[in-house]
Amino acid sequence: MKRNTNKRQSHKEVLRFCGFALPSTFIWTTVVLIPFIYGIIITFTDWNGLAQNLHFVGLENYRAVLSDASFQDSFFKTVKYVFFTVIGSNLVGLLLALALTDGIKWQKIFRTGFFTPNVIGGIILGYIWNFIFSYALTGLGKQFGISWLSKSWLTSPNTALAALIIVSIWQLSGYLMVIYIAGLTNVPSELIEAAKIDGANDQQVIRNVKIPLIRNSVTICIFLAIARTFMSFDINLSLTSGGPYKSTELIAYKIYQTAFGSMKFGAGQAEAVVLFLIVATVSLLQVYFTRRGGEH
Repeated sequence: MKRNTNKRQSHKEVLRFCGFALPSTFIWTTVVLIPFIYGIIITFTDWNGLAQNLHFVGLENYRAVLSDASFQDSFFKTVKYVFFTVIGSNLVGLLLALALTDGIKWQKIFRTGFFTPNVIGGIILGYIWNFIFSYALTGLGKQFGISWLSKSWLTSPNTALAALIIVSIWQLSGYLMVIYIAGLTNVPSELIEAAKIDGANDQQVIRNVKIPLIRNSVTICIFLAIARTFMSFDINLSLTSGGPYKSTELIAYKIYQTAFGSMKFGAGQAEAVVLFLIVATVSLLQVYFTRRGGEH
């Protein structure tokens, strides 16, 4: 009797586990795993997106990607974009978090306001800022005689990438701010009070108490910022469309143009795999060195 009861209980646990695990596993397999494997298979073909038969070309697409000057140019532009956006968004996010955990008035309203840009879709955000750069700022520049604002930043190859970086920082910093706030609120108040009793000013408390204790938050924010900026596409599409003269064609937009613009899905998918390997490598190295630094 006891054995039957145990069997019945174990069957219920298995059914309960399947009820929770199977739906999510099925969705992840069909939406992520199968397309990922199929995408890798496509990289070894010359598929144009329409043909029913796949012709295998071996590693030809990967050779073409590694020798493609335009892909290399997009990669270096992306590295520059990632570098400045990651640093800028983390600095702005951390400063906002420090300001909005200091007990100022209406800090919850300010938190909501700064986080709002992250909720807005990148396509809509890009069109909004396109209007701001093309009409609002140029109107102010002409009205007040400010020469560097009189012409839209999006029309010059020298300033278009800077405009893209500014918009990306504006969108991403609110998201990172929330993570930094979560880390700062977990800093023991006793340590802060002890530091102030010992004579530490606000800057010393931030530098020597708060920041060392939110190392994990810093790691998470840098990791998320690197991953998101390397694969930035929607803002790039709606704000600059890679222009002018491909001066802002980031690597994700380049992949889109190769696959859907030139109808070279095999080559485009090979570029996507290369991008995946780059992002995975950078992320793993960043986590490794951050943890290594934490151990010391």
